[in-house]
Amino acid sequence: MSTPGNGDGNPGAEDTGTRVGGTGTHTGTGTGAGAGGGGGGGGGRPMDAGFFVAWFEEAAGLVRRDRDRLTELDAAIGDADHGTNLDRGLTEVVQALAGSPPESPGQVLSVAGATLIRKVGGASGPLYGSVFRQMGRSIAEPVTLAGFAAAFEEGVVALERLGKAALGDKTMVDALVPASRALALALRDGVGTPEAFELAARAAAEGAAGTIPLQARKGRASYLGERSIGHEDPGAASSALFLAALATVAAGGPGPAAGAAGAA
Repeated sequence: MSTPGNGDGNPGAEDTGTRVGGTGTHTGTGTGAGAGGGGGGGGGRPMDAGFFVAWFEEAAGLVRRDRDRLTELDAAIGDADHGTNLDRGLTEVVQALAGSPPESPGQVLSVAGATLIRKVGGASGPLYGSVFRQMGRSIAEPVTLAGFAAAFEEGVVALERLGKAALGDKTMVDALVPASRALALALRDGVGTPEAFELAARAAAEGAAGTIPLQARKGRASYLGERSIGHEDPGAASSALFLAALATVAAGGPGPAAGAAGAA
C-alpha cells in the first residue's frame, strides 16, 4: 500500500480535502445518538481500556495470520507490501500499549493511531492512523455502543476526507462504510453490543468481497484500468480483519495476541 500513484487502490495519505459525497453519503442512516448516548442492548464485556487493548491485540494476531494473503492481494494491484507493513505496524502498536498501558479507551485509540502513522510505510499507516486518532479524540466515556458507533463513524469520515475516496472506488472505504452503517442499524434495532459488532464484521467482510468486481478509481490500482477488476482490494480485506477482531473481543473471545504479533 502506498499513496496515490502507488498502490493497492487505497486512498492515499497525501490526499487531503473535502470528503466525496458529504456526510449524508457516508452512512445514509447515521447513528442517531451522540457520542455519549445510549442505544443498543447490553451484553459482552465492558468497553474499557482493556477492551480496546484486546481489540488491537486480536487484530494484530489476525493480520499476522493473513499477512501473506494480504501481500498477495496487494501484489496483484499494488506494491506487494500491505501485509508486511500492517503486520509490522500492529506489532509496534501491541508493544507500545504493553510498554505504557493507557488508562482510557481514548488514550488506547490515540496511541494506536499515532503508532501506525509513525511505523507503517505506504498509505496504510496514515489512513488507519487517521481513523483511530479521530476515534480517540471523539469517543466519550464510559463507552457505550452508541458512543462507539458515533466515534467509528467520525473515524471513517476522517479517512474519507484524507483519501478523498467514496463507496465503489475499490478501497478500504468499501469495507468500513458498510460496517459503520451496520452499527447504525443495530442501534436502531436495539440489538446487543456483541451482536452489533458481529453484524458490522459481516458487513465489512461482504464489502471487502464486493470490491472484487470493481474497477479501481483511486491509487496506483486505478492506473490498471479494467485490469484491476477481479481482485479484492487489500485495504478492504485488512479492514474486515479489524472488524472481525472487534467482534471476537466483544463476544468474550481471545484478545491477547501480543505474543503472536510480536514474534518475528
